[in-house]
Amino acid sequence: MKNLKVYISSLLTIVMLLSSCEEGFDDLNTDKVNPTTLDPVIVMNKGILDATYRDGFGTLQMLSYNFGIVQQIITPYGSSLAGANYNQTNTANTPRVWQNFYQNVVKQVVDVVYKTQDDAERSNLHNMARIWKAYSFMILTDTYGDIPYFEAGKGYLEDITQATYDPQQAIYTDILKELDEASAALDESKPIETSDILYGGSVVNWKRLGYSLLLRAAMRLTKVDPATAQTYVTKAVSGGLIESNADNAMTRHTALYNNYLGQHLSAREKTNYYLAAPFVNYLKENNDPRLASIAIRYVGAAGGPEQTLDRASTDPADQIGMPMGYDDVSINTVLEENGVASLWDFSQGNIYTVLKVDAPEFHVTYAQTQLLLAEAAVRGWVTGDAAELFESGIRANMEQMALYDPSAVIAESDIQAYLDAHPLEMATAFEQINTQYWVASFLNGSELWANFRRSGYPDLEPNPYPGSEIEEEFIRRMPYPDSEIITNQQNVTDAISRQGPDNLDTRIWWDVAL
Repeated sequence: MKNLKVYISSLLTIVMLLSSCEEGFDDLNTDKVNPTTLDPVIVMNKGILDATYRDGFGTLQMLSYNFGIVQQIITPYGSSLAGANYNQTNTANTPRVWQNFYQNVVKQVVDVVYKTQDDAERSNLHNMARIWKAYSFMILTDTYGDIPYFEAGKGYLEDITQATYDPQQAIYTDILKELDEASAALDESKPIETSDILYGGSVVNWKRLGYSLLLRAAMRLTKVDPATAQTYVTKAVSGGLIESNADNAMTRHTALYNNYLGQHLSAREKTNYYLAAPFVNYLKENNDPRLASIAIRYVGAAGGPEQTLDRASTDPADQIGMPMGYDDVSINTVLEENGVASLWDFSQGNIYTVLKVDAPEFHVTYAQTQLLLAEAAVRGWVTGDAAELFESGIRANMEQMALYDPSAVIAESDIQAYLDAHPLEMATAFEQINTQYWVASFLNGSELWANFRRSGYPDLEPNPYPGSEIEEEFIRRMPYPDSEIITNQQNVTDAISRQGPDNLDTRIWWDVAL
């Protein structure tokens, strides 16, 4: 009996101790430092920042394909850098846009759209996210064609792990609707998202961006559906477009938060990429003052170590672009005729101006918008003087050089001299406008390639590399990533059966052959 009393007493003591330990247990074990949720505007900011790539390797699709297809930046090297330089498939670099946008940008913006859809206090953020979502999917569908769209980014939200691929026509129909509705729904009388990294929450700027993107998206349809294109161009102009370089949609960088394209080209890829001859020659032949802001040449360099500042020249007269169609061996056969000492002696993008590690990256600009508007005016879709809009677009891009670095500023006298010498001629208006769009979109790889396919300008000679894999004159799309073929095979197969072979030759919906 005595032992039983001791046992019961001990048991009661333990129970009392356990009870006292549980008091405040939840409070004690709640982390008051680490967040359990994120403000949607922070998630939105990440989606904006991720659109310019998370590291230097993310830029390799631009460097290996987009810049090379439009003949602005090229490399003579193959292996991991092969792509448009040889008109060949490089499965390491063709999926870069897919991986970056689906794994990062789409995931973020779809989440913001979902979380703010029923929150009246965050309606402006909701519509900003819709605009950025449309921008992001334009890049994806312009690159690959039919892609997951309506079910994309919903793996966590709706447990969709094998998203259906949607036809590009349906995607563009919805993109146009989204840009139109979201831009119109932005409201200055409602709460402003001051933490927005793009415009500080400015409803006016976001509206202008949304309608300028609507203009861009509408103009994609000029070959395949001009009636719809005209309808939405009219809506975009009525809504109000970007009005100056102060409205440009751009990501700003610092010495700590780098422009990864600039970082890559000033570090591990410094001696690998060069300005292409068609681009340099066009600027030189037209006495374009932008060449001095864009290009640098290490005159007489016989190797990478000789690309030193004492050899550096930005003088337009010194610039020599690398000809298309050569590798690092065959290029040696044309060095003398090009007036260079070695392949390292050709002109490159200037890492002290446009490709500084803290240089801004541009998404949508006043220059691009004015040039698209000039084309719409030539088509008779909008009122306004096409020649004045053309001139305004060129001037805007020349003045935009100042946003890179003080040394890239173009003097007003040089700007005016160029404009006086290059007026718009209606007989060649489409070629002039879209060739200027090519120059104005330098370093904006996705937009460069998309508008080149849409417009057919500039009038470039096909890359003559003898080992080309393509039957078309130029690469028309990127193939789907191997990871999709493995994990989402049926939906990929459905897209291929609808769109055409999964290769570099297949044209996407709006890129019809004329």
